[in-house]
Amino acid sequence: MTSTASKAPQRADARKNIEKITRAAVECLGRDPDASLGQIAQTAGIGRVTLYGHFPSRELLVEAALVRALADGDEVLETVDLTCEPRQALRSLIEASWQLTAQASTILQAAQATMSPARIHDLHAKPEQRVNDLIRRGQAEGAFRTDLPADWLASTMHHVMKGAAADITAARLDRSNAAHFIAEVILSAYAPPTNQGD
Repeated sequence: MTSTASKAPQRADARKNIEKITRAAVECLGRDPDASLGQIAQTAGIGRVTLYGHFPSRELLVEAALVRALADGDEVLETVDLTCEPRQALRSLIEASWQLTAQASTILQAAQATMSPARIHDLHAKPEQRVNDLIRRGQAEGAFRTDLPADWLASTMHHVMKGAAADITAARLDRSNAAHFIAEVILSAYAPPTNQGD
């Protein structure tokens, strides 16, 4: 007869292994969207059998990695003060988030190969809402242009961040300059046109 006490360590070990596997998946997929389950298991320091016991398919592991990456990013972004003047708030958000976006972009590539677009969109709802809310506040206060939709402006920022990450990888951009360059481009793109409000 198995006691409750003997089951508890097993559950704790399972949670520990799941955490190790998920962290390893974030690390490996953050470098290479085609990283194999074997590579992830090796990075986690566990056997493939253990990995498959918790994540029987690549899709489930990739989703877990994406959820973890987004949760880690959310912890960072929750500390950013977005209540100040919209342009300053946007600059602070860019400085805090661009590297998170760059890392998540390769995990997103892996997700796009295995997960439905609807599920991926659902998982990104919170970070997208954070950006969209800030842009809409900036539009309402006259800090950002209103002739283009907030969703489009947010998408533009995301693409500029991804482009910066690609330029760093290709040695076309110094990492230390990335946040400043992204902010300058985006703030310029978001600036109200001279005839706005006429």
